[in-house]
Amino acid sequence: MAREPLGLKAYALSLLARREYSRQELRGRLLAQARKRALWAATDPLGGAADPLQAFFDGAAEPPTPAEPDPEALAAEVDTVLDWLAERRHQSDARFVESRVHARAPKLGQARIRQELARHGVELDADTQQALKDTEAERAREVWRKRFGEPATDPAERARQMRFLAARGFAPALIRRIVGGRDDD
Repeated sequence: MAREPLGLKAYALSLLARREYSRQELRGRLLAQARKRALWAATDPLGGAADPLQAFFDGAAEPPTPAEPDPEALAAEVDTVLDWLAERRHQSDARFVESRVHARAPKLGQARIRQELARHGVELDADTQQALKDTEAERAREVWRKRFGEPATDPAERARQMRFLAARGFAPALIRRIVGGRDDD
């Protein structure tokens, strides 16, 4: 017999104990968990509902599928839990941005970091954005040195090095300066 899924608060706290989550990302995970709990409650033989597999084994053509839970009720429940987490400072978008920038800045440019944060539903604040802009040249130079170490000898290699840095979100003018060997150390 399957165990009951964790409650939403317990599930959220277990996720947040491992790493920071943005509110949007955590909301998606909690909605999935709430749906899972609702479906489990609808099919739990000890919870008062009929066992769907028993009907199948008793000769029904197909096991009955439980009714789909009300999405608005699930969303309201999840939003309540998210507000509770934010009030107690267990979840913070600012902390999420800080941790993501700290982890990704040594390898990525400002554009790529902004793109990743946007995927999680958050934005860079002005101070962090300026700090990334101020250090982008040295970060790009370090990424390039670790990967290549010396200027390209032919146009194909130069293009490869430029694509590498562009894929990591560094500015095109900065890439041309570093790969072209015109970088001022």
